[in-house]
Amino acid sequence: GWKSPFYCDNRKTLSFTDVRSYVKLELAHAILAHFPQATAVAGVATGAIAQGAMVADELNMPFCYVRSKAKDHGMGSSLKAVEALRQAGFEVVGMVASYTYGFAVAEEAFAQAGVKLVTLTDYEHVVERALETGYIQDSDVELLHRWRKDPAHYQV
Repeated sequence: GWKSPFYCDNRKTLSFTDVRSYVKLELAHAILAHFPQATAVAGVATGAIAQGAMVADELNMPFCYVRSKAKDHGMGSSLKAVEALRQAGFEVVGMVASYTYGFAVAEEAFAQAGVKLVTLTDYEHVVERALETGYIQDSDVELLHRWRKDPAHYQV
């Protein structure tokens, strides 16, 4: 993977009951708003299993998890999971996630796969909030945007 100046670890939300419930409800609301035709929820192994099961329970829908192949991570594993579901005969109506970096290559890959991706937040909003709260400084923003522009070739 690419070296990143920060990492958004969504799994940590599971440790805090109020945050966990909030994320569960927002993911459920996103499914209802963007994919009302959904009849089941699938979580991509392993990071989306817990939250996906909670969302399915909230929506009173069946749940499964899918691993497209052993030990794969990131945007690629999400689309490989979609491919695995489709090969198994399921219709994938879309994908809901907590976060996206919004890389052009990822957006293009989802578009080519015909998968609408809806996220609760994204890179721009995280950087904006980090600046507002003092987690980062103004001088960090330029560096973060430079990294996001070309993460494959970014060097400190």
